[in-house]
Amino acid sequence: MIISRRQFLRQAAGVAALPQVTGFAWGQAYPMQPVRVIVPFAPGGQTDVVARLVAQKLSERLGRQFYVENLPGAGGNIGAARAVQAAADGYTLFAPDGIALTANPSLYNKVSYDPIRDFAPITIAATTMQVLAVHPSVPAHTVDELVALIRTGADKYSYASAGVGTGAHLTGELFRRSLHLDLVHVPYNSGGQSIAAAVAGHTQMSFGSPAATIPQVKDGKLRALAACGKARVRELPDVPTMREAGYPQVEADTWLPVLAPARTPGDIIALLNHEIAAAVALPDVQDRLITLGFEPAAATPEEVAQLIKTDMARWGEVIRAAGIKAE
Repeated sequence: MIISRRQFLRQAAGVAALPQVTGFAWGQAYPMQPVRVIVPFAPGGQTDVVARLVAQKLSERLGRQFYVENLPGAGGNIGAARAVQAAADGYTLFAPDGIALTANPSLYNKVSYDPIRDFAPITIAATTMQVLAVHPSVPAHTVDELVALIRTGADKYSYASAGVGTGAHLTGELFRRSLHLDLVHVPYNSGGQSIAAAVAGHTQMSFGSPAATIPQVKDGKLRALAACGKARVRELPDVPTMREAGYPQVEADTWLPVLAPARTPGDIIALLNHEIAAAVALPDVQDRLITLGFEPAAATPEEVAQLIKTDMARWGEVIRAAGIKAE
């Protein structure tokens, strides 16, 4: 289980108090050469931003370059396949989106990797969530009011997402199916496009990342009704979580893990777990993550492994029930 904010701060303080762990003590002088961090999405997205921030700090802390290589395509499957093929020596890491990693085996007819068997979990660097927002013309100021409006059937409601099988789409499907709502999903090619569509009124609703949604809410172009994660969005303190609004079944955090190919030596995994936790605990890193709509996080490799198993089952059930298939 991903640690809570209070637990994270306590763990971060403990990491900061530890003596500097040398590469020679852990990982036999690892790293001795640059380390590639594969991000299976295009530059500029939320996964890419977090990976680059962590890579920069690892470079500074360990004295070797950690660099991001973007390998987008097939919802993250191309990058995942490349990471699986890499040598298990610690010089290739994989920084996916946790929802894509665990949903894709059910979303696609065939993927060339097994998230459980083919990766060695290291940690989770950050979490985020989707925010449910509506166009200002929608006469709903709470989730209850929105649900009531949809159920009247007076108007056909639709929601925008960043694309089929994305976290926004699957969160929207949790909302639609768990509440038995008549909703139309309108996929776009990116989170930015989906939020722009909602702002323009092409859809009445959107499920979008905090980074894309917050500016539109503050400008009055969208009205945020709920945060779909375990905690409220810091930049939207008055917006309740779905659980607080009475809909715990729509709770879905997006977690951003760091993984390595299976059979990567345990001492390297331990070193990277320690160093990433220390990097994310730095005040400038935390400030940057929070500004972008993320929460700093940390987890043990065992906790990440369990989360992968849990979310594969969860998203597989949602995808099968909704009949979702990647196009």
